[in-house]
Parts: sequence; C-alpha cells; structure tokens
Amino acid sequence: MSELLFFACGETSHEMSRLLRGVRRERRVFPAGAFLYRSGTRSVLFDTGYAPEPWRAGPGGWAYRRMLPPRVGPGDTIAEQLDPASVTHVVLSHLHPDHIGGVRFFPNAAFVLSDGVRRTLERPRLRDGVLRRLLPTWFETATVLPSPVFGAGPHGLRTADLFGDGSYLLVDLPGHAHGHLGALIEDSVLLAGDAAWGRDLLGEERRIRALPRLVGHDMDEQRRTARGLLAAEREGLRLLFSHDRQPTDRNLL
Repeated sequence: MSELLFFACGETSHEMSRLLRGVRRERRVFPAGAFLYRSGTRSVLFDTGYAPEPWRAGPGGWAYRRMLPPRVGPGDTIAEQLDPASVTHVVLSHLHPDHIGGVRFFPNAAFVLSDGVRRTLERPRLRDGVLRRLLPTWFETATVLPSPVFGAGPHGLRTADLFGDGSYLLVDLPGHAHGHLGALIEDSVLLAGDAAWGRDLLGEERRIRALPRLVGHDMDEQRRTARGLLAAEREGLRLLFSHDRQPTDRNLL
C-alpha cells in the first residue's frame, strides 16, 4: 500500500498586510512543509524544510532571516522525523531556504531538479533567494537525475513521468521561482509547492504587494499557473501546498 505523509520542518511568520493589498493586519504562521511518498521500494521526499540552527549563510542569510524569521525547534528538522537512509529520491521544487535546508541529510539519495532550478543554482541572482551555503559541499557531486522533459499531461497540466509508471508525475508550475516544480501523485493529489503561499491565497496574485513581487520570478506565469491549478481542482484534483498545515498523523492519499 502506498502512502503520502506530511512533515512540518520548522516555520516562519509574516504580516499578511505586507504581503497582500486589502487584507487586515494579521501575523500568519507558515510551516515549511515536506511530503514523503512511499510505494514499494521507493521513498520519494518532496522538499526538505528548514536547516537546523544556527545558520551560517552569510549576508544573504541575515537578510532572509530579517524578512522571514525561521523557527526551527528541537525535533523539527526532517532528519529528526524520518530515517534519511530510507529515502531513495529527493525532489526539490525550487531553491528557497525553506525547501533546501534539509538536503544535507540525504547524501545517498538521487536528487530531482528541473532545468530551470539547475540554471538558477549555477548562476543565482540576489532576487532568486538562493543561499548556497545551506547546501552541503558534496551536493555538487550528488546523484542528480536528468532534467525532466515536460509534455501534455492529465488535468491540462504539463508533466513528466518520474518512474515511467504514472505513479509520480513531476508538474511544471512556473512563476514563483525559475523551474518551480510540483508533483502529481497517483493522479489524486497534487503537491503544489509554493505556487501559492496557501490554498486560500490561490487566485489572489493580483493583490500581491510590490516587494513580494520583486522576489518572485515571473508574476504573469504565476497567475497562469494559478488558473491552471484552479481548473484542475474543479476536475476533482486535491491540491496540497507547502505552507499550509496538513495532518501529520495520517496518509494523505
């Protein structure tokens, strides 16, 4: 029997009125979510959450912590919540600190990156929000699978079949970051990463304020991605976002 599990690997918080126009002042907590899919001998982790404290990520890390202060308590890292040696594959949706902080724990896993994520890693810009010091030195020689080639898939999405059996489709979800990835699991649940900061914010992209727009990759693409996800949801597909709180004690499939 296959299963999909959620792990909250630290959290951050932000004042919502600084993110979106027309909302009341409210500080909202955003967990740094990771999802583990197990089926047979495969164990596929989607993102890795925050790195443990203390960070040593230079001036960029200092600036990030000022804007989005992470909280990583005892037991919060992904390595404290599962056995890293059991993970066969790690899919990185993109390279922001709340998604790559746990990469260090998986030296024996095969990593999956889109072509856009690879190019960002090679030549990151300041606005890309990539803190290379959070990645272990061995990551340059890690096993990285070939970039997925996307084509027309179910629910009007652009997908690439990771294992060739339809169980785990990588999904092209551009906008938030260059090469941003999602994952469609067993044609029932779509891991949407940071296509929106939460399900209730999907479709609200026009209300995003100037500073969050500046650090996003392409707002026009993000709006198109949102329309595609909303259409897929109307067809019955369940969407799970990285920064929504999910149950940690049950199979999400």
